[in-house]
Amino acid sequence: MATAKKFFDWAFDSRAKTVMKIYNGEQMSMEKMFISFCSHEPAFVSYGPAGLNASVKGVGFLPKDEYLEQTLEIYLKHIATFDPEDKTYSQRGLGILIEQMYSDEARKRIDFTKLGSLELAKKQSYINYQQNKEAALIFHQPPMISFKLKGEVEIYDEKTSGKREIYQQFINAQHDMYHTPSGGRELWLEQPAYIFRIREIYDNSATKDGFGARLDYPCEL
Repeated sequence: MATAKKFFDWAFDSRAKTVMKIYNGEQMSMEKMFISFCSHEPAFVSYGPAGLNASVKGVGFLPKDEYLEQTLEIYLKHIATFDPEDKTYSQRGLGILIEQMYSDEARKRIDFTKLGSLELAKKQSYINYQQNKEAALIFHQPPMISFKLKGEVEIYDEKTSGKREIYQQFINAQHDMYHTPSGGRELWLEQPAYIFRIREIYDNSATKDGFGARLDYPCEL
């Protein structure tokens, strides 16, 4: 049985290389830029009171739990420097993301058992996952690459829980490290976090080793 390392090589390492190219100002065609987003935007499949549903959402890897607080503190310090007139904000943010997430040293701190996402619409996915945590994520990169992940989704929402939710704060902050943090912390409260805990990984690629072949997971990365 092939191992799930092939998924993480594609989903994490290829994205890390793209981020580093952007940071270093390397030329990249729009086509390659758009293709690179395929490892970032799977379809979340859910089933519950809202019926069968699939919704494309951005995802990202996270540090292991023991590193969340210290990494969040670093993110918040950067976000606090935001000035609409400062054109270096995004570039500086990318440098911090590389240091904290994508460098060789940081890779040892990444938790490859889960993915994080934000809920922006609070509609069918949100309704379903409140009742049924079972989920599948479908990744596809034309023309042939595809992976399916099965697992469970946990919702972290400070407005409903009434307490601080580190995952919700972290994922919102990680988004704002590069993008303009125009909504501030008030917007973060409106964007609950999803934590997708990976249970099974399948290679759905249109290749001789794919077509729904289950990959050995967990595995040595």
